Amino acid sequence: MSDIKRLVLDVLKPHNPSIIEVSQKVGQLEGISGVNCTLDEVDQETESIKITIEGHSIDFESVKKVIGECGAVIHSVDSVSSGKKLVDEVKTPQDG
Repeated sequence: MSDIKRLVLDVLKPHNPSIIEVSQKVGQLEGISGVNCTLDEVDQETESIKITIEGHSIDFESVKKVIGECGAVIHSVDSVSSGKKLVDEVKTPQDG
C-alpha cells in the first residue's frame, strides 16, 4: 500500500482526450480522492498540463499507466507528499 497523499505532475498530452477526460480517468483510480488538471500551454499538436492528485493512497505506477493510456507522457514529478498526513510547503526568508 502506498503512503503518497499528493502528486503534482507536469504532463504533455495530445489535444484529445480533453483534460476533463484525463481528470476523470485518473480520478477513478483506487486511493484517489481528487484530481485537478490545469491547462498550462497549447501548441499545434500538444497541450502541457499540470495535474494535482490527492488521496489516501496514490499508486504512482497506476497513475502513470492511465496517463500513458491517454497518449500522454509525464515530463516531471514537480511535487510529492507522503506519510500519515499532508504537509503544506512553508515559505522561508531564503525563498526570497
